Amino acid sequence: MSPRSVLFVCLGNICRSPVAEGVFKAALVQRFGASEAARWKVDSAGTSGYHTGEEPDPRSQASARLHGVDISMQRSRPFSAADFEDFDHILVMDSSNHVNVLALTEDPAARAKVALMLDASFPEQNKPVPDPYYGGEHGFEQVYQLLAQASEDWLDRWA
Repeated sequence: MSPRSVLFVCLGNICRSPVAEGVFKAALVQRFGASEAARWKVDSAGTSGYHTGEEPDPRSQASARLHGVDISMQRSRPFSAADFEDFDHILVMDSSNHVNVLALTEDPAARAKVALMLDASFPEQNKPVPDPYYGGEHGFEQVYQLLAQASEDWLDRWA
């Protein structure tokens, strides 16, 4: 498999997209081994700059850590138009993120890189990854499980 680059995007880049980044990296290592996984560029960003420079939400870190995934070193950053050039795939967590990302380009090739994260698991359903920020621990675990399955489904699709 040739190297690819994937960017995960949510609103603040502290809950969903950091977990997606961490889960996807772990899936790459499990599926292909560390050396092949290292050939991939995987990152996350937010459509807002509210949390720029902050680490992921402690509840996201705790949920990921329960599954052996450490996301503590990640830092929030805003999505930028340059990301269209830097990544082959841009996977957004919900329709609001989708609209906000697409608003930054008119280029059809760039727009074609953008998809909802759960499209690989639930084709043509426009299903969002729910934002767990205002919920309890169960919401963070649900998000982890959705992202883990979607990561595997995207890798299957790209294989």
